[in-house]
Amino acid sequence: MDILQIVGLGLAATFLALVLKEKNQVFALVVSVAASVFILLMLIDQIQLVMNMLKSMAKNAHLNNVYVATIIKIIGIAYISEFGAQIAKDAGQGSMAGKIELAGKIIILVMAIPILTAIVETIMNLMPQMGGG
Repeated sequence: MDILQIVGLGLAATFLALVLKEKNQVFALVVSVAASVFILLMLIDQIQLVMNMLKSMAKNAHLNNVYVATIIKIIGIAYISEFGAQIAKDAGQGSMAGKIELAGKIIILVMAIPILTAIVETIMNLMPQMGGG
């Protein structure tokens, strides 16, 4: 994976989209989306490497697999919602981009509740009992 290939593809697609935008905005958007998807596909190996490293670290730290899987899903949702929002912005749909970002944040918050609950319970168990007699 060479960053120069990704940047080259991105710049070529950008210039092509700029030229096409004057003649046909739909084709310009298709070029942008296609290049974006292709760049994402070029990164699959790197993404897989990161996922494997996270799983390995979690296994070595004896973390609950449910929490690790949830964190990986949250990271995925963050990237996917950002990707979708950027495409919407490229299409001139800033309002829709905002809705996509909001949806991603809400889904992340909902998915994080079990982890937050576990953290609070752990903290409560570590604290000395309050009160007394």
